[in-house]
Amino acid sequence: MGPTASGKTELAVQLVQELPCDIISVDSALVYRGMDIGTAKPDADTLAIAPHRLIDICDPSEAFSVSQFRDAALKEIGEIQSRGRIPLLVGGTMLYYRGLEHGLSPLPSADPEVRARLEAEAEELGWQSLHDRLAAVDPEAAARIHVNDPQRIQRALEVFELTGEPMSVWFGRETDNHLPFRIVKAVIAPEDRAVLHQRIEKRFHSMLDQGFVKEVEGLYQRGNLHSDLPSMRAVGYRQVWNYLAGADDYATMVEKGIIATRQFAKRQFTWLRGEQEECRFEATDAEILPKVLKYLASSAI
Repeated sequence: MGPTASGKTELAVQLVQELPCDIISVDSALVYRGMDIGTAKPDADTLAIAPHRLIDICDPSEAFSVSQFRDAALKEIGEIQSRGRIPLLVGGTMLYYRGLEHGLSPLPSADPEVRARLEAEAEELGWQSLHDRLAAVDPEAAARIHVNDPQRIQRALEVFELTGEPMSVWFGRETDNHLPFRIVKAVIAPEDRAVLHQRIEKRFHSMLDQGFVKEVEGLYQRGNLHSDLPSMRAVGYRQVWNYLAGADDYATMVEKGIIATRQFAKRQFTWLRGEQEECRFEATDAEILPKVLKYLASSAI
């Protein structure tokens, strides 16, 4: 586990060469086909060495929920274990980790009438206004959900209106989990936040050099995608999409893309602070591989 650009994939590939591990991706953007550069999806050479499960399983026009991830991940974990190998979950989508480990709360089903009203209010008042409303009724959810994430803002307000209770209260309830295995957690992150910011900026420019804008342009020209889809709300993709739509010039797009990625990393750190029974490793440590291997060996049953 770890924030974006912390080196998770590189370490995971090294672990696969040392241990009988199979990688399961825990990334809400890597599930989408055709979104390769902006998601830092492992290239063909990397996948040849260390195949990743749960990547390229959805079209960008589709949504992929936490529940779908949990079902798919449990299936992959069972298949890997049936062959006597170790499932190695790698990624930065903390909500996926939480859903897998703690199960899913029995939230109420979507209500088309409530959703339509909230969408109309957002169109009239703006999503910032609805996010402010969420902060008043569920500050914990508002702190976790970005103002530019209308789908989750809408869902959190919908749950509150339907039940009279904040979504964070629902998430805090006990669920029937009963995972048939033990989880060992390793968090990879640089202690110096400035180091991560430098990595993020360097990687974003590298993505642009690799053809990130052309990749998004291909998605933009499909005609069946729009900026409110979960896939197009992914960090970087939203900013390039707005640039292609003429909302920003190139320099502004680059600046906003880097800032949005830093904000995303900040939210990941917030999630990670709440993790329990984890071991943390300095991402810039030249000896990180032997240290992680030692930790895993000491954690083995």
